[in-house]
Amino acid sequence: DFYMVVPLTLFSFAIAATWLDSIADKLVQLLGLFGILLRIPATVMGLTVLAFGNSLQDLVANVSLSKKGLSTMATTACLAGPIFNLCVGLGFGFWALMKSTGKEEIHVELPNNIATGFYFTIANCALIVFAGRVVGKGVIGRGYGYVACGLYVVYVVTSLYV
Repeated sequence: DFYMVVPLTLFSFAIAATWLDSIADKLVQLLGLFGILLRIPATVMGLTVLAFGNSLQDLVANVSLSKKGLSTMATTACLAGPIFNLCVGLGFGFWALMKSTGKEEIHVELPNNIATGFYFTIANCALIVFAGRVVGKGVIGRGYGYVACGLYVVYVVTSLYV
């Protein structure tokens, strides 16, 4: 009965992904409602509550990997996850939008807080390379964690005022 394992696994994965998508959609709607009721701007909600909620499972997984001595895998996952989301998520999203609207191109405006996020992402990537390659000679020390957390605080504050 081994020949049934792969199709059942794929079917189970699709069902689980559908449930997760449905639940996540309802949670985002609920958080949006809280933001409206509490008069919290959408930018603040996105920078804080939604960002933390979206990243929490990655944080737990990456900390677990690091504690098991798999720091290279954890670092790779930290970088590969957002790259996948940006490339594949935006790629398929725009493709679906263009297919449903029949347009060949979509006009996109990036608000200042999104541009600020890009700059801080580039700064953090440079910080990882500098801390790991130049200063640490292949080892990222505890100081990087403090600086990266400080960089995130500066990013949130900067994005709120941009």
